[in-house]
Amino acid sequence: MSEKMSSVAIRSSEITPKQVYLSRRDFIKAAGVVAGSVALAACAPQAAQTAVQPLPTPQDTSISTKKDELGDPVNSFDDITNYNNYYEFTEDKGGVAPLAAKFKTTPWDVEVYGLVNKPMKYALEDLVKQFQPEDRIYRLRCVEAWSMVIPWTGFPLAKLLKEVEPTSAAKYVRFETVTRPDEMPGQRNVLYPWPYQEGLRMDEAMNDLAILATGMYGGELPAQNGGGMRLVVPWKYGFKSIKGVIKIELVSEQPATMWSTINPGEYGFYSNVNPQVDHPRWSQASERRIGELQRRDTLMFNGYAGQVAHLYDGMDLKVNY
Repeated sequence: MSEKMSSVAIRSSEITPKQVYLSRRDFIKAAGVVAGSVALAACAPQAAQTAVQPLPTPQDTSISTKKDELGDPVNSFDDITNYNNYYEFTEDKGGVAPLAAKFKTTPWDVEVYGLVNKPMKYALEDLVKQFQPEDRIYRLRCVEAWSMVIPWTGFPLAKLLKEVEPTSAAKYVRFETVTRPDEMPGQRNVLYPWPYQEGLRMDEAMNDLAILATGMYGGELPAQNGGGMRLVVPWKYGFKSIKGVIKIELVSEQPATMWSTINPGEYGFYSNVNPQVDHPRWSQASERRIGELQRRDTLMFNGYAGQVAHLYDGMDLKVNY
């Protein structure tokens, strides 16, 4: 970094109760796992599930009656907090919650740097105060054909990016997850290229749908759902919405990302929800909403075409998958 990074001297958490400031609404087989064994196990169902311990009741139980813009009800708090893809803990979706129970989400700092005029390091509680998160209900679609409707609390990523003033050379945004193998046992698996990294093109990152989530279901963001802070990009497959974000770097070249590094033939950089492009080993034309038995048709861009289709004008989305 060309400039000295500034930071907050006194955390808001030192003067404000936490509940107040946060509840405001063949790489892998040779290094790892080959295409056939990894696929995107990030979204593959597991036969056996680990018993999970109870979680606190959500702060706003009325949220359970809300619906998204298509009229679909939100998933239950139990669904959302007990069925999670989070390889940093385990590949077993039912086993993430108990392993994450002791994961520390405070204090949480986020570093924003790279091709910016004003590199910064923020305490999460100060980001929450500054950007005043709002409630949003977004569908999250997994590449292996399951989905949820989740009530997030967050703020547009664009607000943070404007704050640090990207230079004209910045074309992409790279995200990086916290690395704590003592608390995240999955990170001890040397077959994966830790830390988890993801990326967006600058115009994607500036779209109002892309948010940094700091809460969920009327409370703070549970560790198994990406707390302290995660990215939510609802028109892309779920693995693009990186959890436990601590670094945001603006760069000039397309960054390496976790699943594209592992298996670029199956998981492209864009990873837009596109029912017309099948995964090499299964169809993407339909999905199973968690909590429902009947499958439903998958919507282009996960139903958000009106807000994001223009970002890909002139692109062949079967090539740029």
